[in-house]
Amino acid sequence: MTLFTRDALERAAATVHRHMLPTPQLHWPLLSEAVGTTLWVKHENHTPTGAFKIRGGITFMEWLRRAHPQARGVVTATRGNHGQSQARAARAAGLSATIVVPHGNSVEKNAAMRGWGGAVIEFGRDFDEARGEAMRRADAEGLFLVPPFHTEIVRGVATYGLELFTAVPDLDVVYAPIGCGSGICGLIAARDALGLRTEIVGVVSTEAAAAKRSFEAGRLIETPSANTFADGMAVRVPVPDAFAIYSKGAARIVAVDDDAVAVAMRLLYRTTHNAAEGAGAAALAAVMQEREALRGRTVGVVLSGANIDSDAFATVLAGGTPRVP
Repeated sequence: MTLFTRDALERAAATVHRHMLPTPQLHWPLLSEAVGTTLWVKHENHTPTGAFKIRGGITFMEWLRRAHPQARGVVTATRGNHGQSQARAARAAGLSATIVVPHGNSVEKNAAMRGWGGAVIEFGRDFDEARGEAMRRADAEGLFLVPPFHTEIVRGVATYGLELFTAVPDLDVVYAPIGCGSGICGLIAARDALGLRTEIVGVVSTEAAAAKRSFEAGRLIETPSANTFADGMAVRVPVPDAFAIYSKGAARIVAVDDDAVAVAMRLLYRTTHNAAEGAGAAALAAVMQEREALRGRTVGVVLSGANIDSDAFATVLAGGTPRVP
């Protein structure tokens, strides 16, 4: 069953494009040569917040003001990109935004969320514990809880898939990272709305493989930890509503380790001079891992974000891999 009609996604795109330009999808010859296939990069690192999440923030806040006009503020949990999108959208709507992050979260993502007007609260060891605190604060402070996954968030996020598939409809396969799942679900929604047969492959970290394990088992499986520097994928507990979509709509899910992600980040920078955060380079890491099977195919990767702390990026460019304590 198609999640959204093409008309619904085109209306979402009109809303999103009032706030930002469409992002490019580019074919980089040196990058294609390096991976041995025709490769297209969807540059979600070129949005105003440096990540694809801004799209869902825009459509979610439009829905919130219409469906819950009494809301005076929102609260949500994040590792950074979702929080930036909600803080930006809330400020534009005249609402407060409380953003809960785990201790040790990206210093520069925290600063960016504050820059967009968010009140950043540190709580817990990881995203999932921060999420519990956001739920508590919603009840205690009368704030509207923004979940990590919501139909209106996915409708906005799906606009990047609409742009990509409209520009390059002959893609054989597209790789996308999975955190809470809005990115891959948006891609699936756009593909289905356009009636395409493109394979969609999810990518997770070997250190945060709950989505992969759940996909292969056909049921939700949590992991005890999610210790990867690719913080956009650092999720221990799959989101059930997202799993219901990607468990049916994805062809498969592959796992890449932190060293492979760092290699992909260096390759992206060397061949395109684009910065990618860990999750942003994970799709390319998966293509490099599966390059032999991809020969002769036209492949897309989602560069989902560029928001990596400068110290960590310096480590990557120097040939290292940032380590999580």
